[in-house]
Amino acid sequence: MLDCLVIGGSFAGLSAAMQLARGQRSVVVLDAGEPRNRFSSQSHGFFTLDGVSPAEILERAWTPLLAYPTVSRVQGRAVQTTKTAEGFVVTSADGHSWHSKSLVLATGVTDTLPAIPGLAERWGKTAIHCPYCHGYELRNQPIVVIASSPHSVHQAAILPDWGPTTYCTQGQFEPDAEQLEMLQRRGVRVERSPVVAVEGEGQQIDAVLLADGRRLAAAAVYLAPKTSFGHQLAEQLGLAVQPGMTGPVVVVDEMKQSSVPGVFVAGDNSSPMHNATLASAAGVLAGGAAHRYLMLQYQQPGRS
Repeated sequence: MLDCLVIGGSFAGLSAAMQLARGQRSVVVLDAGEPRNRFSSQSHGFFTLDGVSPAEILERAWTPLLAYPTVSRVQGRAVQTTKTAEGFVVTSADGHSWHSKSLVLATGVTDTLPAIPGLAERWGKTAIHCPYCHGYELRNQPIVVIASSPHSVHQAAILPDWGPTTYCTQGQFEPDAEQLEMLQRRGVRVERSPVVAVEGEGQQIDAVLLADGRRLAAAAVYLAPKTSFGHQLAEQLGLAVQPGMTGPVVVVDEMKQSSVPGVFVAGDNSSPMHNATLASAAGVLAGGAAHRYLMLQYQQPGRS
C-alpha cells in the first residue's frame, strides 16, 4: 500500500512528489512520458531555468527526486482508477496495478488544434499560445492571431507589445463594439477572411493564406487550442469538473484538494491559466496537502 501515487511526471507531478518524499512518504510517479510542452525546444520564464528545454528541466528534476529512497519512477499510462475502502487502486495500460492511500493527478491536458494545414508541425515553435512563454524570441515581427474562442480577442489585445498584430476572426468570433474599440486602440488589425493554411520553410512561418486567396505576412501565429483531459480518470473517480476558458478543469480548493477526499489535482488540468511555473507551484501545494491528508487520516509513514 503506497502512501501516494502521483499520475503524471512533469512540472506539477514532480513538484508534488518532492514534497511527499521530504515528508518520508512512499511515492510512485506513474508517467506516460508525454508532457504537454514536449513540442517546445525551450522553456521560458521559469525561475533560474529560462531558455532550458522542458526535457532537460525534467531530467534535472528526476535526479535529486530519485535520490530519496521512498520514491520510484514507473513508465506507463494510467487507464483505470477506483476508490476503495482502503484508498485507491490504479491500473496502467500494461495491466499493472497499485494500491495507494492517496492520489495526485498531474496529468495535464491534451491540446486539439484547428485543422489548418501547416499548424500542427509548428506547434510549440512558431505557432504558440503564450507570449510570456515564447513571444520574446519572436518579438518585433508580424503576428497573426487565429481566433478559436471568444477569449481570443483578449489574446490579440495583449500581443502588440511583442509585434504588429492581426486578429483573424475565422468568421466566427467577431469582436463586439467595446472589444473592437480596444483592438483599435491597441493598433490591432481585424481580418475577417479565415486563415486556411500556415506557410513557410521548415518550422518558420512566412505568411498565412486566407480563404479569399490573400496572404498575410507572419512570423508567429498565436491561438488557444481546445483542451481536454485525454483520459477518463476524473470521470472514473467522480471528480467535480467545471468549464474553463479552453476546456474542462477539475474543481479544487486552494490546496488542490478535489471533491473526492484523498485525490489532489495539480497543473493545467485544474487551472484555467496554463504556465510551467504555475503548474510547479500547484504541485508543491498538492504534495503538501496530500502529506497533511495522510498525516491526519493514517498513522506514521509505512503503517496502515
